[in-house]
Amino acid sequence: MERSSGVLLPVSALPSPYGIGTLGRAAYDFVDFLARAGQSWWQMLPVGPTGYGDSPYQSFSTFAGNPYLIDLDLLAADGLLTKKEIAAVSWGDDAAHVDYGKIYAGRFHLLRRAAARQLEKDPAAVETFAAEQASWLEDYALFMALKGRFAMAAWTAWPEDVRLRRPEALEKARRELAEDVVFYRCVQYFFYTQWSDLRQYAAKKQIRFIGDLPIYVAADSADVWASPESFQLDEKNVPTAVAGVPPDYFSADGQLWGNPLYRWDEMKKDGFGWWIRRVEGAARLFDVLRIDHFRGFESYWAVPYGETTAKRGKWVKGPGMDLVGVLTGWFPHVGFIAEDLGFLTPAVKRLLKDSGLPGMKILEFAFDSREESDYMPHTYDHSCVCYVGTHDNAPVAAWREEAAPEDVAVAVRYLGLNEQEGFHWGMIRGGMSSVADLFIAQVQDFLGLGAESRMNTPGKPAGNWTWRLTPGQLTDALAEKIAACTKLYGRANPAWRAAHAAETVEKAAQNGEKEKETPKTPVETPAEKG
Repeated sequence: MERSSGVLLPVSALPSPYGIGTLGRAAYDFVDFLARAGQSWWQMLPVGPTGYGDSPYQSFSTFAGNPYLIDLDLLAADGLLTKKEIAAVSWGDDAAHVDYGKIYAGRFHLLRRAAARQLEKDPAAVETFAAEQASWLEDYALFMALKGRFAMAAWTAWPEDVRLRRPEALEKARRELAEDVVFYRCVQYFFYTQWSDLRQYAAKKQIRFIGDLPIYVAADSADVWASPESFQLDEKNVPTAVAGVPPDYFSADGQLWGNPLYRWDEMKKDGFGWWIRRVEGAARLFDVLRIDHFRGFESYWAVPYGETTAKRGKWVKGPGMDLVGVLTGWFPHVGFIAEDLGFLTPAVKRLLKDSGLPGMKILEFAFDSREESDYMPHTYDHSCVCYVGTHDNAPVAAWREEAAPEDVAVAVRYLGLNEQEGFHWGMIRGGMSSVADLFIAQVQDFLGLGAESRMNTPGKPAGNWTWRLTPGQLTDALAEKIAACTKLYGRANPAWRAAHAAETVEKAAQNGEKEKETPKTPVETPAEKG
């Protein structure tokens, strides 16, 4: 990965008049902002359809796109909705936060209208898309149609015949729910069409996308329902063990995530085909994938199903380089980032080294007053990604208020932070100037926003994933300031460098012409004066 930088911003956090960020005008404007700011990367959170808790990490499918992110104005421009129909829906009263209840209540009837008109106008386009994506789309569309029939209950609560995927029950469901199945196909056609257009626009400006690939998929997902043989389930498709992390300094009970664990031995038999298909799907959306919880490939914490905490889990060996080598071998055109945060054993460090993937360094973790940290910039090598903080961390202005004063004092001394520059700009400078090949900061950090703009607080059961930008926050002046810092530390986008080199040449030429036109006052030599 070349020396570069980018901005972390979930698509949902873009401004829009319809309650949540979408793939419409604001997304294109943000690409333009990144280009003006000399950036090369837009890092996002997962963009799948969100389930429990509205978390992008609990999706109904690892392949599907989130219906909430489909832009309604673009559908209207295609003649599939009217402005009046869109305006009739209440999207919430707070432009700075998503009201997921109102989005859920208002969106789907509009999408059904748009889908009906699309299927009347050009059904062949949807059919072609569905045929190309059949390996996952048919299961997903039927899964969502069945969820609708059963009041959105988790698939583990469905009647046994469809829960266990008995062929005659599935065939009956396809017939009875055919209209809904076609609708969900069409929604994915909308999402992927809009995404493809946005990605092509970004590519022309040499802006590339980084996305998250969570190591686990949600229990209530088409992925687990459609491929139970790939997960640690019993004969009734009930999990036997689930994912989490053990107790540590931060949590006496550990973290019980509840995701089904993989049957790595079964997956290995066909060369990890499920994972190859998964990464192939993600590569349709992103240029680089950040593998969340990379250490789980070396060994993972398995908690017996039914436990209420993660205390009684145990470490189990993961697939290691058997899987990582397959993914990097199959996808040489896809970049990978290993999320290697937390306590790393020698075995995990060895896996990271063997993989050749860049790990992550978080500046907010660097300044422990009790001991020197591996996250301090002078400890970096080139093959890493430096973040001020991720979506799971407080924006740096909030970190300054929440961290131990002794830790903040270390940051001030180490980076030479001062009020004139601004605390958040000093932290950004610290990351930009590091040797890390890639530097990323949340947009909140560039704006100097506080705790009110935090995207996620791990362990907090509600109120996450709602923060949004409001119109006018991303100014030309901010883009110029980011670009100046980016240029200073050799991270500017090649397109930005080329454009500004051309401007410099043009200005020099203009100045030369002006000098020719302006008569010069003769200067007498000492001899002439004498």
